[in-house]
Amino acid sequence: MSTPNAVGRPTPITAATVRQRPTAMPVHKYTPYESVEIPDRTWPDRRVTKAPRWLSTDLRDGNQALIDPMSPARKRAMFDLLVKMGYKEIEVGFPASGETDFAFVRSIIEEGAIPDDVTISVLTQAREELIERTVESLRGAARATVHLYNATAPTFRRVVFRGSKEQIRQIAVDGTRLVMEYADKILGDETVFGYQYSPEIFTDTELDFALEVCESVMDVWQPEEGREIILNLPATVERSTPSTHADRFEWMSRNLSRREYVCLSVHPHNDRGTAVAAAELALMAGADRIEGCLFGQGERTGNVDLVTLGMNLFSQGVDPMIDFSQIDEIRRTAEYCNQMEVHPRHPYVGDLVYTSFSGSHQDAIKKGFDAMEADAAARGKTVDEIEWAVPYLPIDPKDVGRSYEAVIRVNSQSGKGGVAYVLKNDHKLDLPRRMQIEFSKIIQAKTDAEGGEVTPKDIWAIFADEYLPTPENAWGRIALRSAQTSTSSDGADTLTVEAAVDGAATVLTGTGNGPISAFFDALASVGVDARLLDYTEHTMSEGASAQAASYIECAIDGKVLWGIGIDANTTRASLKAVVSAVNRAAR
Repeated sequence: MSTPNAVGRPTPITAATVRQRPTAMPVHKYTPYESVEIPDRTWPDRRVTKAPRWLSTDLRDGNQALIDPMSPARKRAMFDLLVKMGYKEIEVGFPASGETDFAFVRSIIEEGAIPDDVTISVLTQAREELIERTVESLRGAARATVHLYNATAPTFRRVVFRGSKEQIRQIAVDGTRLVMEYADKILGDETVFGYQYSPEIFTDTELDFALEVCESVMDVWQPEEGREIILNLPATVERSTPSTHADRFEWMSRNLSRREYVCLSVHPHNDRGTAVAAAELALMAGADRIEGCLFGQGERTGNVDLVTLGMNLFSQGVDPMIDFSQIDEIRRTAEYCNQMEVHPRHPYVGDLVYTSFSGSHQDAIKKGFDAMEADAAARGKTVDEIEWAVPYLPIDPKDVGRSYEAVIRVNSQSGKGGVAYVLKNDHKLDLPRRMQIEFSKIIQAKTDAEGGEVTPKDIWAIFADEYLPTPENAWGRIALRSAQTSTSSDGADTLTVEAAVDGAATVLTGTGNGPISAFFDALASVGVDARLLDYTEHTMSEGASAQAASYIECAIDGKVLWGIGIDANTTRASLKAVVSAVNRAAR
């Protein structure tokens, strides 16, 4: 609580009054990332308007990061999923690392599992015996890329390899030459062959040295028209803000020679939690391709999440060129292959990402759905033909194969909007606003008393028990049997009702300026003082057998209560609604 100032008013909170204190954490051990001098950078003004090329590394990066690496069956399930989704470039393994990866590459080639328009990629270090084994794994492939890498960052040069810049550059040059030699020796004309090089740990490598190594590699490969080279600049460890990552890509894209023959590829990891942003900004800065894994699988904090990236494009009206329309099937397959669960809050995919418990969110979502239906009807179109605009839902859950059942779930944080949405979505009951408030208080009392979530099944059971007595669940003073109306020459309506009142068969008669008014007059004969406050109705479906729902707000013996009636006959539905309210008053 703020303290009063000299004139008796509370002291406002300002930056000066919020005193954060230094921690005892050893911050002196760490150094900030280096910035890139590009005064005329252009990427901030660009937008991503088309999908990049995609490379899935699930079968390499994702697989090698698992506690229990994929079995051959799980590898094949993942490969088949990626193909089905539409990925045209798939890194399928590290064949020289062991017999398992080598055998898998051979199996998908020999069994004809690779579509004609899909290029497989295999990874190797820059050692001759590994390169030979890697190229050998591709024998008979229709389209294949060898991906060679070596570490170029200062810490790796000094600590791991203890080599000079020239020695590190020479490793890349010699490795490239060996790849070309073994490809010529082992692969026949039936293979469309490509090459990819990565200056590993690009994020920590001096930009001028990364450029020098890439240029030296290109001097050997000789990219030209019809002979591209893929240069991958991996954020092996994410070390900077996404904006600095974008600066590094723009600098490289500007300074590379033969740029028109280069596919510049971005390979973010998620050490700082910003891999998705780093990938998107790298595209704006000149990258042509993104490498990553479904759901961000990969070493340590993971590779960039291809699902989030693709769905981000979709949500902006850009076709990702990858099919995410059955997102739950994709998730289930990935969970089977990786033996790891997708988080319930994972963007676009998690069990809870389209779900709102908050009352204000639920109310806005319900109003959004109602507005979409009204806008579509006014324009003579379906909801799927107009622009999506529902608060808190960036995309229509149906577009990824989700139903609306879990969009709104009710617990102690929920309000009238959530309860009303469930009743409308599941039971076609469009409660008037004041009735929403009345019923939400009943639900709130239950959640406060019992805690936890109230399921749609629970909500309907509570609603039916509160408003809709049935022969199986009979309660209240009055049970309607039949009703007949007649209209006199002066316009007055006479209503005759056969009912059970307090268990006894009774005939009630009343007159008024309509059936409801006449029913109130009839009820006065059995001691019920009722007055109409509000009335609304709607059909619950279309066709000859459609039922109507009537909602009546009444003042009954000093109590203000709502009742509801459902019947194929609108007059009978309104009378049932009066009975519902009267019975609730006496309950």
